[in-house]
Amino acid sequence: MKLHWSPRSPFVRKVMVAAHELNLADRIEPVRTVVAMKAPNRDLLLDNPLSKIPTLVLDDGTAIFDSLVICEYLDTLAGGRLFPRDGMSRWHALTRHALANGLLDHLILWRNEREKPPERQTPEWLDSFALKTRETLARLERDAAWLDGEPFDIAHITVGVLLGYLDFRFDDLRWRDAHPRLTAWNETFAARPSARATEVRDG
Repeated sequence: MKLHWSPRSPFVRKVMVAAHELNLADRIEPVRTVVAMKAPNRDLLLDNPLSKIPTLVLDDGTAIFDSLVICEYLDTLAGGRLFPRDGMSRWHALTRHALANGLLDHLILWRNEREKPPERQTPEWLDSFALKTRETLARLERDAAWLDGEPFDIAHITVGVLLGYLDFRFDDLRWRDAHPRLTAWNETFAARPSARATEVRDG
């Protein structure tokens, strides 16, 4: 399998953490793929007309995207461990995933806005991104008991990737200052072999 990949993408990292957790990482060939909102990648367009990473290309040429779909595909290959199958456990996991993944989406947009010259920034957008970030982290902090109390699944992976991305691109937010339970859990996540093998970086 071939994975369109970047060491800076939190969504790629989510896939790779899952692959390591499922012992499938050695079956994936990472292909460095540069994407930008203003410049679609022509090679990637052949596999994904949205020109977004991650995109997984199977040996028969079938392309699978986005990150959640890829993770569930890998989980199916491995017999199913990261996606609860039945009852409210599944919906809790998917909703928690959606919360953390949705904040990652906002952080990407927030970073793009912050990098504009000040005269081109939209203050209302900046305020909205900041508010949604504070509220999401507060919700995760308040509900953090599940992080330690439930089996490790796709939601745990996505929260861990989210916190790592905050460190990587938004260290000025000092998210640890107001979130001791998330901070403590993140230390255990960061120590997992899958997290150490996939640390997001420039390059």
